[in-house]
Amino acid sequence: MAAGAPEWVVREDAGQPVLVALYLRQVLGIRSPQELPHLRDIPPGVRSEYDDTATLDRLWLTYWEMTVEPQAHTSPVPLELVDGFDMLVALPTDGFEALHSAIVPHGADAVAYARAASERYHARAQADARSGGSAYRAYASAIAQHERNSGRRAHSFELNVQVLPLTQRGVWWIGALTVAVTDSLRTDIAAFDTAIAPVIADIA
Repeated sequence: MAAGAPEWVVREDAGQPVLVALYLRQVLGIRSPQELPHLRDIPPGVRSEYDDTATLDRLWLTYWEMTVEPQAHTSPVPLELVDGFDMLVALPTDGFEALHSAIVPHGADAVAYARAASERYHARAQADARSGGSAYRAYASAIAQHERNSGRRAHSFELNVQVLPLTQRGVWWIGALTVAVTDSLRTDIAAFDTAIAPVIADIA
């Protein structure tokens, strides 16, 4: 690449910490972010009338932001790993007691779900690579199309893509530099090209 030319970086994954956070969101009955669909194959949680809904929602959302983009959402106090979640969940040591207590009973199931979903994603990615496919070909195609439409080179950008087993097909912004994409959409080449194009246009 010529000196001074724009650069773009796309990181794609099915991150286990993100999957665990969404699993906990569902079993705890957290509604935020409302636009993001549920994960498949998890029964929705039922809140009791005694649950402090506002507090759990607020704490989970803070934990979610730190999980999705930890460098942009740092904690003012140290983080501590939560027992039962391996290395996948760390909460601030102060002020998160309610969320800590709520999630502990779900550790084993959340970790098992996240590992299985992440392994499925990586198995598909490896199979695509063996067949000559490239995870980044779709992004390069979308960038090239954006450059043709706009009549200019794409700006430099970074994009994180979380490929998740969501109940609805689509693409959603879940951070300043991060989108969630339904796994079934990601494997549909034509549909994914169409869906990712507006994202590329926003940042490139």
